[in-house]
Amino acid sequence: MTATPLALRTIGVDLCANPYPIVIGEGALEQLGAQVLAQGIKAGTKVLVVTNPVVNEHYGAPALASLQGAGFECQRLVIEAGEDQKTPATVAKIHDAAFAQKLERGSLMVALGGGVVGDMTGFAAATWLRGIAVVQVPTTLLAMVDASIGGKTGVNHPGGKNLIGAFHQPRLVLIDPNTLQTLPPREFRAGMAEVIKYGVIGDAELFSELESAEARLASMESLPAALLQRILERSAAAKARVVAADEREGGLRAILNYGHTLGHVVEALCGYGTYLHGEAVAIGMVAAGELALELALWSEGDQRRQRQVIAAAGLPLQWPDLDGEAVLACLQGDKKVQSGKVRFVLPTSLGNVEIRADVRGDQVLAALKRCR
Repeated sequence: MTATPLALRTIGVDLCANPYPIVIGEGALEQLGAQVLAQGIKAGTKVLVVTNPVVNEHYGAPALASLQGAGFECQRLVIEAGEDQKTPATVAKIHDAAFAQKLERGSLMVALGGGVVGDMTGFAAATWLRGIAVVQVPTTLLAMVDASIGGKTGVNHPGGKNLIGAFHQPRLVLIDPNTLQTLPPREFRAGMAEVIKYGVIGDAELFSELESAEARLASMESLPAALLQRILERSAAAKARVVAADEREGGLRAILNYGHTLGHVVEALCGYGTYLHGEAVAIGMVAAGELALELALWSEGDQRRQRQVIAAAGLPLQWPDLDGEAVLACLQGDKKVQSGKVRFVLPTSLGNVEIRADVRGDQVLAALKRCR
């Protein structure tokens, strides 16, 4: 990581074909136009900014002003962006706007919002004219530390989460912590689930720092700015390392799904929107920890520490009342299933995980029973 002007920090996602920067710092949104120009996208380029109503109210005008000030020809599309809106029908609205604005192969889409806006805009960019550039400007903690980085785009199918999608790396990820000031407390807590995930899968030092700040984790107001900056930088750097090593999830990148395999079951069977994505991931991490205990992979003490940090962040711990056969059937629809076997990311210690494809259904259900 290297210092850049205007107190911004840059973390590189060092892909062989399409490397790009993650730029982090207070006031970064005001530099959006300049940062896009710095990626070689020329003034005069047509830009479609996709956002949602709440984010648009707070940050739509500053984003457009920065882009227009840098010489870009901008239009804005405001879409509903709840998890239940993450469908091909919503992506079609983005395509319609792209057609109306006459976006060309050299044009750009900008995703201004949370993970749902980022996923759908990224997918629309990947499929418009067989792929145009996209810039991610995440405004939720979850999107800042996870969804905006790595190029995974897509929408949900009634049979499962993110089953329709494409890998499409952004040209730039721009993170302004100031945008978190208008984030609802529940959304902030949901983002902390992904931060905790990074600690468990590969950054024991980050996990310990979160433990030390347990009393402050559940609230944006109580989290020191310096700690928030470290959280953003360490989480972004952790994901950048994994993505650079495994861009298309052929091996190592699967560890980023810690808590997600079982979390996606919660989202699908409880109905999208019942739990926020981060809340479902938190439940999924607790469940994965219990499954690791079932397989004697890690200790009761490590599971207790994980539960304590998740609870301190104000996140749910309890597995919902779901039919066991429905759970196992839903797991078989997971996009990471190989040869009919579900691949679970399970912890072996705080800071280390492994991928297991030899877990029996009865072991899964026994672990989930303890989570209820």
